[in-house]
Amino acid sequence: MTRLPTSSDETVVELTGITKRYPGTLANDAVDLSVRSGEIHALMGENGAGKSTLMSVLYGEVRPDAGTIRIDGREVRFSGPSDAIDAGLGMVHQGFRLFDSLTVAENVVFRAEPRRHGLLDRAAARRRVAELAEEHGLPVDPDALVGALPVGVRQRVEILRLLHRGARVLILDEPTAVLTPGEAGRLFTVLKSLVAQGRSVILVTHKLSEVLEGTDRVTVLRDGRVTARLRTRDTTAAELAEAMTGRRVDLDRLQPPGTPGRAVLTVSGVRGVDLTVRGGEIVGIAGVAGNGQSELIEALAGLRPVDAGRIELAGHDITHASPARRRAAGLAYIPEDRAAVGTAPTASVAENLAMGHHRRLATRRGLLRPAVLRAHARTLIDRFGIKTHSPATPAGALSGGNLQKLLVGRELAHEAPLLLVEQPTRGVDVGAVRHIHDQLVAYRDAGHAVLLVSAELSEIRALSDRVLVMFEGRIAASYTRDEADEQSLGLALAGAEARPA
Repeated sequence: MTRLPTSSDETVVELTGITKRYPGTLANDAVDLSVRSGEIHALMGENGAGKSTLMSVLYGEVRPDAGTIRIDGREVRFSGPSDAIDAGLGMVHQGFRLFDSLTVAENVVFRAEPRRHGLLDRAAARRRVAELAEEHGLPVDPDALVGALPVGVRQRVEILRLLHRGARVLILDEPTAVLTPGEAGRLFTVLKSLVAQGRSVILVTHKLSEVLEGTDRVTVLRDGRVTARLRTRDTTAAELAEAMTGRRVDLDRLQPPGTPGRAVLTVSGVRGVDLTVRGGEIVGIAGVAGNGQSELIEALAGLRPVDAGRIELAGHDITHASPARRRAAGLAYIPEDRAAVGTAPTASVAENLAMGHHRRLATRRGLLRPAVLRAHARTLIDRFGIKTHSPATPAGALSGGNLQKLLVGRELAHEAPLLLVEQPTRGVDVGAVRHIHDQLVAYRDAGHAVLLVSAELSEIRALSDRVLVMFEGRIAASYTRDEADEQSLGLALAGAEARPA
């Protein structure tokens, strides 16, 4: 790999020899990172490679065991994020840190409020947010309650808050993991505008395509160490993937088709949708966010009431069954929101891996058996490559990608006839993406039915035996595996092509 020289007069952030140890883990091992003025600098690595720890050190949230931080050539020691903010840094975390009960304006100016007679000047706050939004192409309603906003708009609020505080260096941790392709494109337009003004962006991401298309330089971590420093224009997806994983990764691998059998899931008139999923096939649902796919999956999982229609699982009517009864009948579910819906962050990894099946798996006379829970957890940790210090670690301490592996592993472990899965590889590194895809295909080939929702068209096309496109709450188009090319899917996603199932 090419090691790039740095120019001290251009460097705004310089980390040298950053080392951070946790019990049983060397998260960062003498890491060097330099970021220049007016660049988008990608920080890549597999889940658990040390990216989040390094950024937490830079932002003052974690104190390193060794190493130095320099801002504009001056060594600094941050005692907390407030010091980093004062030095011109700002960070948008994977889990947004906003107040749902406050307005956009109140969130943006929080702790940096314009005041009049010692009180918050709400009119000035609204004007400030409106001015920032127009200046940077981040449209928001200053009076909207944050809790009612879609995720893409919430992200704009986070960025506006950093700009209001005068951030010159923006740290974005997996910013496109929760965005649609259109929203991601608009975000990069904003980021390029910001760096054109002299700001710098550190982009923590797993997505090879957005790194190659939208960044200037790349630093790659593996097992806490730097394995590559590259100019984006001089590298390739294959080179980045190898630097991340330590091995060659086939990025264009096509999954073989399935062999459909009997109908496992039959949906008739539920939220205006009819569909069938057979054992031995993966049916993909594509659609721009907000077109009803999430509401449909929640209705099938029992998280949303069904006002009309019928749902059959292996010939049994589960239309009004509780989520627990549906699981008992043979339904597994990987939700889109892994933290709030899919897992319990304060419970241990072992407890999370048993949830939903704990009564069958680990009870005796109504009591949980810790030894059985631990053994079950270790099996799944090894099978799915979950990086954790031990099965007793709280699930909330895992990186986003490892939490996703936990969720996928738990639901695949019990061989349920039907798997509902939303965004199975969101926030997961390239090596783990392939592993999860292989596991889903193996699940299908074992005779199970899989209903897949994904915002990634490449994932839909790679895995699906049939593709359904949802538009404005209905199935607008249906394609066989061979018919589902990007042009046809793109037209259907925009409502321009109708091919009823």
